[in-house]
Amino acid sequence: MLKEFKAFIMRGNVVDLAVGVIIGAAFGKIVSSLVSDILMPPIGMLVGGIDFSDLALTLKAPLGAFKPITIRYGLFINNVIDFLIVAFCVFLVVKLVNTLQKQPPAPDPTEKKCPQCFMLIPIEAKKCGHCTSSL
Repeated sequence: MLKEFKAFIMRGNVVDLAVGVIIGAAFGKIVSSLVSDILMPPIGMLVGGIDFSDLALTLKAPLGAFKPITIRYGLFINNVIDFLIVAFCVFLVVKLVNTLQKQPPAPDPTEKKCPQCFMLIPIEAKKCGHCTSSL
């Protein structure tokens, strides 16, 4: 069982997935910082000096030691923008990988259709082997 587990872990797909998850998590932190620290302050300034992370709807005021109950929709707006940027970056990476993995050119055709019987014949043929018509 230990040998099977080692073979499973060392398969290329598992290792590639682990690397992708780790890099994705690090990339997510970078994008989150980009959104909250660089993009949102100017956007907030353009819409009247609003800090989106502070936007909230208070449902219940704080009572004594209890915290207020709030719906923090400003953080939701930040997370939506964060998601859109990550999705766009992933789109660009996938597009780049697809262009780098060029498909090999299609091989030249070796057969053509006979204009009389529509059977496939070699391109160099002078007569159709099926209907004997001259080409």
